[in-house]
Amino acid sequence: VQLQASGGGWVQSGGFRKLSCVASGFHVDTYAIGWFRQAPGKERERVSCVSRSGSAMYAGSVKGRFTISRDNDKKTLYLQLNSLKPEDTAVYYCNAQGTIWGQGTQVTVSS
Repeated sequence: VQLQASGGGWVQSGGFRKLSCVASGFHVDTYAIGWFRQAPGKERERVSCVSRSGSAMYAGSVKGRFTISRDNDKKTLYLQLNSLKPEDTAVYYCNAQGTIWGQGTQVTVSS
């Protein structure tokens, strides 16, 4: 089982990106699944996750700006990032069940 994240890149402040995470070996509604991020010099933090039943949660710092979704047929988890800020700059990782990690995708927001 593995996760493959993509969609990162460079974006100006106020811009948007859409991250994708494709699951192999399982369906994205099999486990609780979500996104974490790690900025330089900081600990990894949870950004958003969705439970098996579909309930979503967001960190306070991204609530109202980021939206998590999943497509079970495509085995893909998404994170729509809107109104990006420089402090959103980080490597974004997808995670399933707390133990399965994707390789990370870099998002850089310039001011």
